[in-house]
Amino acid sequence: MEIAERVPEVLRNNVMITTIDGLFRWARSNSLWPFSSGLACCAIEMMCAAAARFDLARFGYEVFRTSPRQADLFIVAGTLTWKMAPPLKRLYEQMPEPKYVIAMGSCANAGGPFADAYSVVPGVDKIIPVDVYVPGCPPRPEALIEGMLKLREKIRHPQVAEKAIK
Repeated sequence: MEIAERVPEVLRNNVMITTIDGLFRWARSNSLWPFSSGLACCAIEMMCAAAARFDLARFGYEVFRTSPRQADLFIVAGTLTWKMAPPLKRLYEQMPEPKYVIAMGSCANAGGPFADAYSVVPGVDKIIPVDVYVPGCPPRPEALIEGMLKLREKIRHPQVAEKAIK
């Protein structure tokens, strides 16, 4: 007999049955606290995503933190240079677990139009692990919101995300 079948008929529409891990994943996915690293023009679009017109607050992501110790989502927006890579990695390491990273824009994903320059890192994933890539140059605020919703699904259903990678 399934656990859901043990719930009395009167309560079935009012009771949710899940595991503790499922509850934590659900809560974590709905209350990400982003820490932003605006390295170039993508940062302007990132700020627009949090402003009133696009309203990230409706998804529970409105609290942009100024300290990595208070954040669980690292948004890297823009061109990363080799000189900036060690501080970026240090900020990532200061974040508590579990932590997630969104690479926003062509430059953060693969170096963008500056990929051939000696000073540009050809992708943030060369320095820190990336969970979601948001394409575009610069990506619109809707694209960042879509990336955050993809991350939410990845947190809620990690087994689906693992299958998609394979």
